[in-house]
Amino acid sequence: MSDRSYYDVLGVSKDADAAQLKSAYRKAARTYHPDANPGDPTAESKFKEVGEAYSVLSDPEKRAAYDRYGKAAFEGGGGGGGSPFGAGVDPADIFGDIFSEFFGGRGGAGQGHARGSDLRYDLHINLEEAYAGKTMDIKLPGKEACDRCDGNGAEPGTSPDTCPTCQGRGRVRVQQGFFTMERGCPKCSGRGQIIKDPCRKCAGQGVVQTERTLNVTIPAGIEDGQQIRLAGQGDPGRAGAVPGDLYIFITVKDHEIFERDGPNLYCRTPVPMVKAAMGGEIEIPTLEGGRSKITIPEGAQTGRRMRLRGKGMPSLRGGQRGDLFVELFVETPRNLSARQKELLQEFCDNSSEDCNPDHHSFLGKVKKFWEDLTDVEDAR
Repeated sequence: MSDRSYYDVLGVSKDADAAQLKSAYRKAARTYHPDANPGDPTAESKFKEVGEAYSVLSDPEKRAAYDRYGKAAFEGGGGGGGSPFGAGVDPADIFGDIFSEFFGGRGGAGQGHARGSDLRYDLHINLEEAYAGKTMDIKLPGKEACDRCDGNGAEPGTSPDTCPTCQGRGRVRVQQGFFTMERGCPKCSGRGQIIKDPCRKCAGQGVVQTERTLNVTIPAGIEDGQQIRLAGQGDPGRAGAVPGDLYIFITVKDHEIFERDGPNLYCRTPVPMVKAAMGGEIEIPTLEGGRSKITIPEGAQTGRRMRLRGKGMPSLRGGQRGDLFVELFVETPRNLSARQKELLQEFCDNSSEDCNPDHHSFLGKVKKFWEDLTDVEDAR
């Protein structure tokens, strides 16, 4: 073992609580577990080291002694080298997810009866499809139970034999340093069965690679990042075990007109300067393909927001639809003809402060600011 502090070994601070210690230990144990690092002797050493650190720091009495005297507190054999677990800690609770990751799950059944793997499918849709919902076919690569051997891996007319090494459990107990661990059975590769005459179609695997077409319904109102779970549509389990699930991850592509925020839609629309000044109506598209008119009030300014109730996105749970918010920005005329410039100059010459109150208010504030600066300079 190294001379590193137990806190450094687990990567926690000296004031870490029990939950933080346990979380750090689980993470380190996964990283250095011998089954995750075959042939790496340093990993096994580090795995033992984190076990020793946790056995001390998870026990309040041992931790207090360690904080006061360091590792010298256990040089008589009363410390970290004994048990890899802290006092009152259930090893199954600590290693449950590690066993699941390496051995196919907690409990007595071996991998031969393990549930099938879950599958992920990334599906990209546009905002219109998210609005209306859609039923579509997707092509899904994966595995299916071999129809020649009915998924048991043995050539028809024969059957698998129970593994004599693990007695069908799929796991064997082995000594790992100072404590006993379970590993996948090397004789049957964790299946719990020995196939003497493998199926010629699937080579004894019980499953074959395939591509299937699956009909999927995308519900109206679905959002970017949400998932659709289809139970039992993942990979088949071994030896007839239950299949895994299929998770469809939804990505909603950006729209050139609308932006979405939850149930609401936002649209930024340009308004000609004259219409913003005099008021009027403009047409706004809606996501379902229709049109709605909104009234621009006289003297509308950039940033003004108008709301169209019920023109947003539908709710997944069938509730009230969101709203469509239209944000105005006043467009300054460009590429003016000589006559247009002449008319604008005439308008400017005949304008009063009432036509541009914000502009004149700002000029007043700027004038006062400069006057105050001048008074400060004169006072110096």
